[in-house]
Amino acid sequence: MLVVLLGIDGAGKSTAARSLVDRIRRNGGRALMLQNYSGRRSISAWCAAHDVRLHPRLADTVETLIRIGHVLISHLRARHFDGVVVMDRHLHCQLALRNVRGLPRGYVVPWLIRHMPQPDLMVFFDISAEQAHQRITRRGIDDESPSYLQAFRAAYRALPEYPGFTSIAADRPVAEITAELEGLLARPPAVSPVGRLTSSLARRFAQCLPSRAA
Repeated sequence: MLVVLLGIDGAGKSTAARSLVDRIRRNGGRALMLQNYSGRRSISAWCAAHDVRLHPRLADTVETLIRIGHVLISHLRARHFDGVVVMDRHLHCQLALRNVRGLPRGYVVPWLIRHMPQPDLMVFFDISAEQAHQRITRRGIDDESPSYLQAFRAAYRALPEYPGFTSIAADRPVAEITAELEGLLARPPAVSPVGRLTSSLARRFAQCLPSRAA
């Protein structure tokens, strides 16, 4: 089973991914967390330290190559893992970033999204720009403006793939979010907005947990 978590910086994707994987493992199941970063934070820090200003297209090219590399490796690992795979971020993140930067969607990333193995569940962590900014400020390892976060959130919601996401409120304690994610994994199959019958999440999730002796 493949689950992908999406959302703006400060939405709590990584924290929730770790929590969900830990919960499944504590219950005796098999779970794996994979992260699909673009390196944007490291690139920005390097540019700031060396007083370098990258053109948006160049920055996007570098980030896209890094992101695609991580996503391809993650899908390869997921293919050989028998259990629940939780991916923190995916290629959709890069499309949202391009929207914020005023860049076109391009062809390669949308093509990869269409032809890669489709996730069983894609969850969008919805949170206001103000709340996300407060979280980012508290962790103190990066800095994003509220206006950027607001534009990033709007860019996600403007993606043509967005109707296929399951949106959840991310402004809650991680325990509540983890419980909701578990509930989503166990829900019965449903027909997506584009008419594709999704995999039976309940059956797959149950297969990832150990059987209980009577």
